[in-house]
Amino acid sequence: MTFFPSRAIALTIGPLSVHWYGVMYALAFLLAFWWLPRLTKYRQLELSGKDMEHFSLALILGVLLGGRIGFVLFYGFEYFMTNPLEILAVWHGGMSSHGGFIGVMIALILFAQKKRVSLLALADIIVVPAAIGLALGRLGNFINGELYGTVTTLPWGMAFPEIEGLRHPTQLYAMAKDLFIALVCFLHLKRTAGSMKTRSGTTASIFLILYGILRFIVEIFREQPYGYVSIAGLQLSWGQVYTLPILVFGLALVIIVRRRGQNKRAEIV
Repeated sequence: MTFFPSRAIALTIGPLSVHWYGVMYALAFLLAFWWLPRLTKYRQLELSGKDMEHFSLALILGVLLGGRIGFVLFYGFEYFMTNPLEILAVWHGGMSSHGGFIGVMIALILFAQKKRVSLLALADIIVVPAAIGLALGRLGNFINGELYGTVTTLPWGMAFPEIEGLRHPTQLYAMAKDLFIALVCFLHLKRTAGSMKTRSGTTASIFLILYGILRFIVEIFREQPYGYVSIAGLQLSWGQVYTLPILVFGLALVIIVRRRGQNKRAEIV
């Protein structure tokens, strides 16, 4: 057994290597498994312990499968089509947060339909542990020395192994972004518990809007190994392009929630 044999690996036990990125994912899943049952009270969700186990498992599968498939489709399609076995080689790295979003959304829809519970209420309670999980993932990126930023002369510029020049620590920017989103969403979830004025789905919309805006900004300072794409005369990174639908969906969700609230008030009147 060897502790910290390399920057990316936390532990080796014989031929088995435990990567820091995997450790962060495990911590995120454990946090969600512990915290989700305690968040259900804020949206009056009545789920048994068995239901919560199934819910947590569905989310984990959504994150892992969606994140991996998203990376394959969004960032390395041609490579993986010529090297299909590499799709299964998750120990080589390669996860997409945008793919994880899609995977979690599918898991939410399927679970809500099966258990006949509010999809929007479920969405409200998962965004807090999801944001913290994203922050832990960026910590894994920081430890690995990957997803660093562009060259900077700012006093907090950092040197990364085998990378020329001081760089924006965009992993830390992203961590701060995700922790800020987690805090805002938790405070909103707590303050609106049982409120008839705030409909289910509002906390989730706040998460999506904040993530869309702040991720778009962080991408400005991030090194872009996959290049840029020109849209309406603007040079956008692929991360920014994939983030725009999240922002749009968050804004659309605000409209949907408000309209539902107006319809219910009209029925009462």
